[in-house]
Amino acid sequence: MEDATSRQEKHHPRLLEPVSLILNLLVAVLGAIIGLQLIVTLGVTPNTAIIGAIIAILVSRIPLHIFAKFRSVHRQNLMQTTISGATFGAANALLLPIGIPYLFGRADLVWPTLIGVACAMVVDAVVLFLIFDSRIFPASNAWPAGVATGEAIIAGDKGGRRGLLLVAGTVLGIVGSMLGASMSAFGVAFIGNIWALAMFGIGLLIKGYDKALFHMNIDTLYIPHGIMIGAGVVALFQVIWLLLKRRGNEQEGQAEENTDEALGISRQLTRTSRDVGNAVKWGFVAFLGCAIVLAVGTGLFTHMPLPQFIGWIIFAAIIAMAHELIVGLSAMHAGWFPAFAVALISLIVGMLLGFPPIALVILVAYAASTGPAFADMGYDFKTGWILRAGESQQFELEGRRQQFLSTLAGFVVAVVVVALIQHSYFSKGLIPPVDKVYVATIKAGLSNGGIATSLLIWAIPGALIQLIGGPSRQIGILLATGLLINNPMAGWSVIAGLIIRLIVLKLYGKKAEGPMSILAAGCIAGDALYSFFSSVWKASR
Repeated sequence: MEDATSRQEKHHPRLLEPVSLILNLLVAVLGAIIGLQLIVTLGVTPNTAIIGAIIAILVSRIPLHIFAKFRSVHRQNLMQTTISGATFGAANALLLPIGIPYLFGRADLVWPTLIGVACAMVVDAVVLFLIFDSRIFPASNAWPAGVATGEAIIAGDKGGRRGLLLVAGTVLGIVGSMLGASMSAFGVAFIGNIWALAMFGIGLLIKGYDKALFHMNIDTLYIPHGIMIGAGVVALFQVIWLLLKRRGNEQEGQAEENTDEALGISRQLTRTSRDVGNAVKWGFVAFLGCAIVLAVGTGLFTHMPLPQFIGWIIFAAIIAMAHELIVGLSAMHAGWFPAFAVALISLIVGMLLGFPPIALVILVAYAASTGPAFADMGYDFKTGWILRAGESQQFELEGRRQQFLSTLAGFVVAVVVVALIQHSYFSKGLIPPVDKVYVATIKAGLSNGGIATSLLIWAIPGALIQLIGGPSRQIGILLATGLLINNPMAGWSVIAGLIIRLIVLKLYGKKAEGPMSILAAGCIAGDALYSFFSSVWKASR
């Protein structure tokens, strides 16, 4: 094998190498604890992938032979993947869901819910592993946080002009964040699809200024929720259509290139439409299995007649699959995903279907457990895809497999940490704030009889917008994502970034895309660093 410090290696490093495994598990414990602490105190989960990358780079500089192996960017990639999986797994996919039955007054359901959502979290990751780098979720798409982490690792390894651009962008990101600007949104505008991001920015601005524009809160009429439902339904049909169309092309031998022009990376797609079809089919079956585990473990069959019980299982599996696809599409294009809001939509639809309160509790817990881990692993795979540029397809697939194992290692740590800590947290009243929203919604019931009508009415424009944009732009999903997030500053940041991007491209052409992407990655990294350390500081206080 070549020198471990080289980016070009004959075989991808293995997670199960003793030193690598030990260090990965240690940073996973750190990530899980940080994720839990921040989600119960601030209600957010930071992007620890960039922190994992920095730790790996620092470890590689320790002047001991045992740590020299970590000068390999691929080992650094495995470490950031592990800590990222542990953070989002522990906070979003595990603690947040199990806090819902506890807050509802059913502490006896915490353990069976933990088992069910842990299974769903793993299925979430397996599905993404099987469909990443396909026509639906191509590696060449934005995946902004993944670009930021990848560029940070490359800068630590090679430096040079790319390193200087990244450092400049990072400083800009930190300073802008300190001044109150949303620098991650600003950076995303230079990386993603222009049409999709424009709709995302418009959605953010409409939501941020809805009272000034319409003299009302658009949430009271469930406008964002309806638009997301309509766009989501069309998006699912577009996925099916893409699968059928691309499978025909593959049978005719029409291979497709997977090109990220800004970063200068081009290679063939590694997943076919047949792969995606099988992944979606078996993923749905697995989600059915998880729903059955949850339903039986929590005793839902004692609260519903058999037909309704069977209907709940099928509906829960559909919601889980739809939730991960919607959250994944939002994350891929915009770097933002409204996981909490989409889970709330699932809850509202479940209420309209007449499920009893305890069934709604488990339903929203199940929905909330899918999506975040899916999206987060997509970022990590994008990082690996960037670092493995120029390598063979076999090396790419081998590296992605090791990243998948790293994510699972992070999940194992997350399950253990949550199992050990959850009682201590809950007994002290440390529960993710969004859980209170879910429980309050269930207890309040559907006092407004016009909710179903409003959802149906606003689903129509959501469906039309998504249909007009087509499956590649996802403008309906991105508009709804913006409408569900109350952050007008992010809206202005996206629009400003898009305007600057268009002006620069007009003046300098496509040759400016590469430098812009690296600078943007720095902005996202700077925002992530500032957000992480400021959140830790607030939580510690």
